[in-house]
Amino acid sequence: MEAKQEKPPSGYGKPPWVPVFSAMYQLHLVKAKTARAFIPKEFKLVEAFGYTLGGFFLASYDDSPVGIFDELVLIAGIVWNPPTSCAWAARVLVNSDEACVHGRKDVGLPSQVARFSKKITAIPGRSDNKINRFLRMIGVGTVFNNPKNGLDIQVTEIKGPAVTDICTINVGTASLAKAMPDLNSNKLMGPVIKMSLPSFSGRTEYNPHLLKYSCQIECRIRAVQPAKVSGPPADPKNDTEPPSESSSSSFVDSVARELGENERNLGISVMLSKPILALEFSCLKMQVEAPIIVSSHSNNTSKGS
Repeated sequence: MEAKQEKPPSGYGKPPWVPVFSAMYQLHLVKAKTARAFIPKEFKLVEAFGYTLGGFFLASYDDSPVGIFDELVLIAGIVWNPPTSCAWAARVLVNSDEACVHGRKDVGLPSQVARFSKKITAIPGRSDNKINRFLRMIGVGTVFNNPKNGLDIQVTEIKGPAVTDICTINVGTASLAKAMPDLNSNKLMGPVIKMSLPSFSGRTEYNPHLLKYSCQIECRIRAVQPAKVSGPPADPKNDTEPPSESSSSSFVDSVARELGENERNLGISVMLSKPILALEFSCLKMQVEAPIIVSSHSNNTSKGS
């Protein structure tokens, strides 16, 4: 695959972009059939027994070129582009208009504006279980937090006048917490790691190119209890209502709306899939380089699933 520099539009500042935030990355077993609906044909989906690794990335930005905001990235699955593999974002929800525009145009992400409503909820005491006892035996069980309270985060997508509930995520109040300056808290926050992550994006209505960019990350990381995700409340449709006569433009709008709803429902199914691991990132500093346009001329990427 050949690549050339993509020139991002002005408005968000010149790259590299260096936001500071805390985040939770939760891995789920996602059905390969669901993930393939989001994956460009240039890539092969990494899967086994009909499943791939997807999930979500929930972040709270303390500092960015557009200030403080929240972000939920729905991850469809893992794609393979030798010699690397990376997660593919199915949908990105942010409560910042500027961050949404930046994600769409500068980075090629399927970004949408959303509302993040947060509420503290009481969680009854949890009894010890076999998994935690086993983890303590091998020396890692204490990294799982057992909070007294939980935080419900309801995510609602906003598209013009339309408002659609996506999901509610219940996390422990210890997760996504800001770093404490004392040494004892640092011990509980996990080790400091540095890594470089290649990422692909694009193939959206706002940026049709296939893009590749790199993220340099420095943060503390630890395993935490997986968050509980619940879907939107049921919204029964009135199937007895006769279809109204409409013009051809209204028909096109209806088809586009149905396609958008189908994509949204597939994204919700990713969120509701089975969680297997949750990681908390704190004191996270990420340097994002400007993306480059990738031209597909390689046989090993043309065999998309």
